[in-house]
Amino acid sequence: MTLGKDYDYAAQECSIARALEIIGERWTLLVMRDALYGVRRYNHFAEHLKIPRAVLAARLRALSEAGLLEKRQYQHTPPRHEYLVTDRGSALWPVLRSLGLWGRECLPGAEPLRTFHHADCGTELGWYGECPRCGKAVAPRDVETRPGPGALQEPGDPVSRALRAPRLLLQPFGTEEST
Repeated sequence: MTLGKDYDYAAQECSIARALEIIGERWTLLVMRDALYGVRRYNHFAEHLKIPRAVLAARLRALSEAGLLEKRQYQHTPPRHEYLVTDRGSALWPVLRSLGLWGRECLPGAEPLRTFHHADCGTELGWYGECPRCGKAVAPRDVETRPGPGALQEPGDPVSRALRAPRLLLQPFGTEEST
């Protein structure tokens, strides 16, 4: 749930509070996570997240209006759209990366479902998304995700199964409608 609209953030002078107005709801962060993994189509988001369709539609609309996703029509009859991560949306990668690592390190029993590696050299990324071997921050387009030790052997939905394969972040997932 986002913070109340009647709250005055100007008095706080807080960039975190302003950011939470866009990303401060759990479904929003999960939609952005999946978008960075390459999920682009409405049905794929719905299938993977098990999110209520009205909530998904609202989140995709809000993320598009905020400039984190770009809505693009890929089929005219019937009209269908996909959602591409913008540069502004890609800038959330370090936040999501750090949040995932915090959950893995600070919450009990959280084995990594995925590991993230620098595609150029194969080295697993450090805490802040940097490559320990190359000594540089790695852009999302240069990050390869691989199944981690906590990954399910047989995930239940087709999107999860497809996302188990090693792949670059932002690489489009699927070209066909699965549902």
